[in-house]
Amino acid sequence: MSRRRGLVLGGGGFLGAAWMLGALAAVQEATSWDAREADLMVGTSAGSVLAGLLRAGVSVDDLYGQHCGGRVTDPLTELPEGPPAGLPFDLLDEPCWPGLPEFGFGSAPLVARVAKSPLRFSPTAVCAALLPRGRRAPTRIGKLIEDAGHSDRWPDGTWVVAMDYHTGARVPFGRPDSPAAPLAKAVMASCAVPAWYSPVRIGPVPYIDGGVCSPCNADLLAAADLDEVFVLAPMASVELDSPRSPLAWLERRFRRSVTKRLHRELDMLESRGTRVTLLTPNATDLAAMGVNMMDGARREEVLRTARDSVERHLAYAGEAPETAAAAARAAVPREVPVKVPVAALVKVSVKASVKNQVAARADAARAKNVGTGGPLFGAA
Repeated sequence: MSRRRGLVLGGGGFLGAAWMLGALAAVQEATSWDAREADLMVGTSAGSVLAGLLRAGVSVDDLYGQHCGGRVTDPLTELPEGPPAGLPFDLLDEPCWPGLPEFGFGSAPLVARVAKSPLRFSPTAVCAALLPRGRRAPTRIGKLIEDAGHSDRWPDGTWVVAMDYHTGARVPFGRPDSPAAPLAKAVMASCAVPAWYSPVRIGPVPYIDGGVCSPCNADLLAAADLDEVFVLAPMASVELDSPRSPLAWLERRFRRSVTKRLHRELDMLESRGTRVTLLTPNATDLAAMGVNMMDGARREEVLRTARDSVERHLAYAGEAPETAAAAARAAVPREVPVKVPVAALVKVSVKASVKNQVAARADAARAKNVGTGGPLFGAA
């Protein structure tokens, strides 16, 4: 009996999409699994674009090759009757900074709900309600999905997450209990970043970026009875680095909160017996991305670093113990992204910093021939 696999593609702007594409290339090479064959796929924001293209039959190989000029796998492994190989996946014309937004609150109805019950809404939902609406419509994103060759029929096993801008409710388009919508329209809604793009109306309701609800929405798969789920989360990170820029420091703080939420969602999946493979950017990836996830000029570098870091992570994971508890206790190289508690990472980082300072002082003392009566702190 074949294993039922799920795929979670999180939000993260243009560079998040590039990182996930590089990660998918590494997953395909390491496991020989074609992401298009996922039994259930959840796409949020940038992840919804990739989900739409994959469900249209576009291969990871083709998408990666268009950006980096190289193939990932043997062309004989590709699914038949796919879309044209020349399908453009190029949104570099999109500006990397938001334009002048409209005046006023983004959603007066949602602001009113927040005022009545503030504890019911996450900080990101509150910010989305207060921020002004963007003026730019995400029409190019919708056209990209349409040009992929989708018919009017919604692809099976595909959920695209957006947020109802009137109520703050999470809406996974594609589920039987969600409103009907064309795939291209749902992807546009899922990518409508507050204050950047204008909300996308589906029927009488305006929708915005599903990442406002959760950057990954992995918990939606908790009741799906899947054997294994690959979670690609470009906005999370389980590896700490030490950026010097104040903007980068703030961005890392945000990533830390995203990672904590994601771990809670993954705990829900694992409690149902689902095996989870979490993939997040490591320090090298973060350096390649910078602080602006909408800066498409960094796309190719991010693609390559993502593929390399995820290849190394999967190679290590193949040798690690199967259980999550044993894997967390294993000695893991710093450059390999794994799921471990943030507090433990901070503790290790502090210990390493103290050790480095001690070593530096010892070197300085030796260089100046300062007599200490023996090795510094008794260390050789």
